[in-house]
Amino acid sequence: MAMTVHVDVVSAEEQIFSGLAELVVLPGEAGELGVLPGHAPLLSRIRPGAVRIKVPDREEPEIIFVAGGMLEVQPSLVTVLADTAIRGRDLDEARAMEAKRRAEEALKDQQAKIDYARAQAELLEAVAQLQTIEQMKRLKNRVGGT
Repeated sequence: MAMTVHVDVVSAEEQIFSGLAELVVLPGEAGELGVLPGHAPLLSRIRPGAVRIKVPDREEPEIIFVAGGMLEVQPSLVTVLADTAIRGRDLDEARAMEAKRRAEEALKDQQAKIDYARAQAELLEAVAQLQTIEQMKRLKNRVGGT
């Protein structure tokens, strides 16, 4: 059996995932991070994007969208404290596309009194959700799903 590390992914609303993993890959502040069992202690902010968890004895990884937050790594525990976390299978592509469209329109409208930082954050989150959905589609096709 492969070595494993305990992983917890939680948001303000609920615990999304708790279990063993062989590998965790997520969008760190400075780029994509890969965490294996026994990893050195680490604290990092995370960007909006997909957390991919390689669960033992499962070919397809568990995918969770996070909209930012914090990562804490200890040699035997990985904790993702997400601002928002959504199971990959629960993502709504149409809703994400609509959110992206609204954010793009808000950023283009020079006359509007909007919070540009907020509009940019909403755009980044929507794009990250769409990228997560695309990753899941590619994984399903590679593994032989529908």
